[in-house]
Amino acid sequence: MTRGDESSEVRDAPLRMDTTRASVPRVYDALLGGKDNFQVDRDVRARFLELDPEFLRAVLDRRDFMMRVTRYLAGELGISQFLDLGATLPEAENTHEVAQRLNRESAMVYVSLDRGVLAHGRALVADNDRTHMVEADFRKPRQVIEHPTVAKHLDFSQPMAVYHVGTMQHVRPERDPAGIVADYIDALAPGSYFVFAHLIDPVEDEELSKLANAVRDVYVNAQVPLWLRTREEIEGMLAGLELLDPGLVLLADWWPDGPRLQPLGRTQRLALGAVGRKP
Repeated sequence: MTRGDESSEVRDAPLRMDTTRASVPRVYDALLGGKDNFQVDRDVRARFLELDPEFLRAVLDRRDFMMRVTRYLAGELGISQFLDLGATLPEAENTHEVAQRLNRESAMVYVSLDRGVLAHGRALVADNDRTHMVEADFRKPRQVIEHPTVAKHLDFSQPMAVYHVGTMQHVRPERDPAGIVADYIDALAPGSYFVFAHLIDPVEDEELSKLANAVRDVYVNAQVPLWLRTREEIEGMLAGLELLDPGLVLLADWWPDGPRLQPLGRTQRLALGAVGRKP
């Protein structure tokens, strides 16, 4: 974030992290072998690996899905504005780096409330005047859209891409997750793209459904609320969008980079993703 985008109060305020509770970005970091996590996050990682020793493959599916989508949007479709509402801790390669490698004029705004993501993200993009990190609640679309940094660097009257990858599964039904998604889509200009992923409860498959609920229980026991949803419920959140081929599919099946060399792991079958275009 450029220094002028923040008040001195926000820029200089210490970011205090709660090391007694797991956070989703830090658990992902632990699974990916990173160092920006605590014992409480590593304990959750251990529980996931007990459920499925190949759980890392599901985490990599999320990351790889976002990279493939970004390459397509920036490189093939010429999209140059990106809003990422599921920002994680910096990885070996990040979505803004992919977009800006293909289109140097691409603008990226990451949104998070996680203390660690904000601190590390701001450090990563401090010298990149096309990439910004803002503190806002993705469950409140107006708060995000009207945030001064978002409004300054993204033009909602022009096509853009909005990422909601692995976010809405943490929103309780009472907060109307479908309504939150609809508010973001309503704010987009025609020709914009909405990138979405969500954990599924595959109710038609008893064994997979049992595994999905066990994954949910790990999150809930770590004080990270999570709601599984059926394919029909997830499809309902994307109403009004034109889904790009191949539609709503397992993350690993959204235009993979090459032939599959081994069968999908069990937890790889628990996340669906899609890219929709606003007509």
